[in-house]
Amino acid sequence: MTRRLAIGIDIGGTKVAGGVVDEAGAITHRTRRDTPHRSTSPRVVEDTIVESVEELLRQVDPDDVVAVGIGAAGFVAEDRATVVFAPHLSWRNEPLRDALTQRIELPITVDNDANAAAWAEACFGAARGESHVVVITLGTGIGGALIIDGHVERGRHGIAGEFGHMQIMPGGIRCECGNRGCWEQYASGNALVREARAMIEAGSPVVADLLARLGGDASALTGPFITEAAREGDPTARELLADIGEWLGIGLANLASAFDPGLFVIGGGVSAADEMLIGPAREAFRRQLPGRGYRPEARIVRAVLGSDAGLIGAAELARTGR
Repeated sequence: MTRRLAIGIDIGGTKVAGGVVDEAGAITHRTRRDTPHRSTSPRVVEDTIVESVEELLRQVDPDDVVAVGIGAAGFVAEDRATVVFAPHLSWRNEPLRDALTQRIELPITVDNDANAAAWAEACFGAARGESHVVVITLGTGIGGALIIDGHVERGRHGIAGEFGHMQIMPGGIRCECGNRGCWEQYASGNALVREARAMIEAGSPVVADLLARLGGDASALTGPFITEAAREGDPTARELLADIGEWLGIGLANLASAFDPGLFVIGGGVSAADEMLIGPAREAFRRQLPGRGYRPEARIVRAVLGSDAGLIGAAELARTGR
């Protein structure tokens, strides 16, 4: 019997991850490449996608692959073909699906990467069985998605779920989207690293142990490094994660007012900090939730599919045409 495999490609700010995904959501084959620098032309990113798909097709029987799904870190129009704007990439009204269709002889679906990750969690992960879910992906920035009554809610223009660009601090830190004070400038991987570097540059003595772990090289600081230091008990790393978690919880309380979900699912690379991040987020959420104590409170859990969620969801959306 012919297998109904699909290829998922997850395009983030730093990496392009691809995989062949079966109908149970299992990844059978993988590939990974660095995301071309944001100053490069759209064609270079397109080339990276095509190379990834071709590599994966060589590893399976191509006749078993029924579709290719692209999860893009940006605003995807309602046609699910055009990337309107990608803050971390060079796409501006980029007709991505049409460009790829000329080079890949399979049906192609393009969607926002957070929509893809949310769909994976709804089908195979932490959001199974939930009717109203908000998924937050914490990585280079903040992505988001809504699952309502078993479908992805994309909005009138296809751009629903861009929660990372809610303004939570008027006049705050400049964001790559063009505004100031966006949520992702306070509760993302970039925010975590920026705050740690600011403490180092200020010469704060409380960051001395963290700097020593880096061998004195502040440029080597990354989000995963801070998370690992926190796991090993570094108090400054734990404080930094708690600060990011507090900002996360404040944003979630705002989203609860808007959408009243039953569940928040927190994914993305920064979620690897688990309770060191999500614990403070829950506390801040409870403090900031309007009508607290008199209304049902959404659960906040960590995603279970990890960094694979985006490519799994992109593949499943393409296979099912959802």
